[in-house]
Amino acid sequence: MPVYIWKGKNSYGEKRKGEIEAPDQAAALAQVKRLRITNPVIKEKPKDLFADVAFFQPKVTGKDIVIFTRQLSTMIDAGLPLVQGLQILEKQQSNATFKKVLGDIRLDVESGSTLADSMRKHPKVFDKLFTNMIDAGETGGILDTILSRLAVFMEKSMALKKKIKGAMTYPTICLAISILILGVILVFVVPVFKSMFEDFGSTLPGPTQVVVDMSDFFKSNSLYMVIGAVLAWMIFKKVYATEKGQIFFDRAFLRTPVVGPLLRKVAVAKFTRTLSTMLQSGVPILEALQVVARTAGNKVIELAVFRVGDAIAEGRPISEPLDESGVFPNMVVQMINVGESVGALDAMLEKIADFYDEEVDQAVENLTAMIEPFMMVFLGGMIGGLVVAMYLPIFKIASVV
Repeated sequence: MPVYIWKGKNSYGEKRKGEIEAPDQAAALAQVKRLRITNPVIKEKPKDLFADVAFFQPKVTGKDIVIFTRQLSTMIDAGLPLVQGLQILEKQQSNATFKKVLGDIRLDVESGSTLADSMRKHPKVFDKLFTNMIDAGETGGILDTILSRLAVFMEKSMALKKKIKGAMTYPTICLAISILILGVILVFVVPVFKSMFEDFGSTLPGPTQVVVDMSDFFKSNSLYMVIGAVLAWMIFKKVYATEKGQIFFDRAFLRTPVVGPLLRKVAVAKFTRTLSTMLQSGVPILEALQVVARTAGNKVIELAVFRVGDAIAEGRPISEPLDESGVFPNMVVQMINVGESVGALDAMLEKIADFYDEEVDQAVENLTAMIEPFMMVFLGGMIGGLVVAMYLPIFKIASVV
């Protein structure tokens, strides 16, 4: 809907100006006159040149969606009509991209669409998990409760992602710094020593010769190494985009020492938390499993969950195909079996998710504690080895003198 800029004077003769949203200029003028503005001047607000370029627009973050979900839940619980709640949240939204999305959703709801169907038109902002749960909430008349559960679920999911990113930040920074230091030493420092060693006219010690050869190799092949790294990354992305490639690499990631068990625990925590939230919200189990599979984040686990859905459709209990997949730990399978037997699957899944959240916390702490001394030894050994290798010829000459 177009936005119009207006200015004029109120009944006290004071100058006023502002912006108003209306379908056309006549409607905008009528709205301004209702504000008792005399002789208003109205013109359409100029469009931003980059308004339609997605790259220049702010992204909708998980935090934006959580805040929106919590606020909308509170408003509906307080008895505020859905359209009015959306209108209030749209006006107070500072993120321009999200503001536009909320405006589109409000207009769709006003025209008779359900909230879930309106949100499905914006898959980059509201995923299938979100829209399916909203759909279940609207159908069951418990939209405020579903929104509250969604907010809690998203907060826990964001906290889990934050822990993983935090665990990987330190080693990534250390590795990047070590590569940078190694490159600077080999390209700029070693050649200076090399010219000095050549003036000595004696044979270089073995470690020093290795470092000098590495320096020559880096200087003459640095461009090819960068091109090779870029090509390798592009090939990896292209292969990973295929289903077979994704299965191969995801299976390899799960089998990687140290990191593999952590990824498996994260996957179990995400699977159980998501499935529990959807079942508690009234989403049918087959539909819930379809959504959970697509949000697994790992192709091996995604295929395993799809097979679970197929088995349930054939009348089998959920624990049997989970056990056959070989992806989920035996303890998880047994607890799900117990929950299914007593008719409290959603509550049991939530308990498993809480347990594995703690397991992920512990695994992240252990990983960080293990990586820190390893990186220190690696950095110290690399730089110390280079320094010793460079000074060996000087020690040799000093001993001869």
